Amino acid sequence: MDESQYLKLVDKALEDAALWLESFDPDDVDFATTDGVVTIEFPDGTRFILNRQRAANQIWFAAGAEAWHYDWDAGRAAWIADKGGAELFAHMRACVAKKLES
Repeated sequence: MDESQYLKLVDKALEDAALWLESFDPDDVDFATTDGVVTIEFPDGTRFILNRQRAANQIWFAAGAEAWHYDWDAGRAAWIADKGGAELFAHMRACVAKKLES
């Protein structure tokens, strides 16, 4: 994939993540965006980070002490973890839900 296509896909994913996060009460889940990064913040100070990794043509998600790298899968039209095969948004939603339950 060329850089232009990668940037279009990854920026769309970051925008979609921010739109999803807007649905939360900011007292439960807050977030901030900067160029290529979405930081998800919880009241206890925990942060999850979603960011583009331009050099690798990936998007990375870190939740607590764990991190995952996602590659674009054109056949599935989705960002898929290079280990385990999880789809980015399903995995991110599960991690946020688990955090909110704790």
